Amino acid sequence: MSKDWIITEAGQCQICPTPRAWDLLETPYRFYRFLTEVEDSLKQISPEQQGDCLPTLHQLVRKLVLNSYWLQTQRPTPHPTMTTAILNLYDEIGYPLTVQIETLLPGATSPIHNHGTWGVVAVLQGQEKNTLWRRTPEPESPDKIVWVTEKIVEDGDIVSFVPGAIHCVQAVGEKPLVTFNLYGETQPQYRFEFDPIAHGAKHY
Repeated sequence: MSKDWIITEAGQCQICPTPRAWDLLETPYRFYRFLTEVEDSLKQISPEQQGDCLPTLHQLVRKLVLNSYWLQTQRPTPHPTMTTAILNLYDEIGYPLTVQIETLLPGATSPIHNHGTWGVVAVLQGQEKNTLWRRTPEPESPDKIVWVTEKIVEDGDIVSFVPGAIHCVQAVGEKPLVTFNLYGETQPQYRFEFDPIAHGAKHY
């Protein structure tokens, strides 16, 4: 059974209520309607509170994945020399959200990072291992992080992240990992790649 999860700033993986599939059936459900409904949901709250909207965004993403055959056909293929490929699904000047599909070949791993904003990721194929970290700043190491736990999300699962959540992802299993990714407006000054050995961080 598909499940929904929210990753907190403390590196905890919390269950999020998963709506029943038959309550989300709507044909046709176009991509433009999804974008409009996401934008309308976010307009109802302040930018500082947008992380509180994650359960609503989960439901909209699940509705899109369930009803959109078009979405299922968008599968970027990595270049022969690369292990990842990204397809931006919508790009407009001034549009604050990032909407994309990403493919990671088995074994591909990301750096340890945060996003500087909230994010919602739906697994369309394969398995994604999330290794979760949390900040433990010290006077001489303000960017120190410690490992918290690991969580594997599978085909049909949705996982979201609050802006301060820190993770790295790895495609596990035999199939390429394909995900649908929805991110809020990135704040570059708050987005970092972390080094758990040197206890350092740099803009990502």
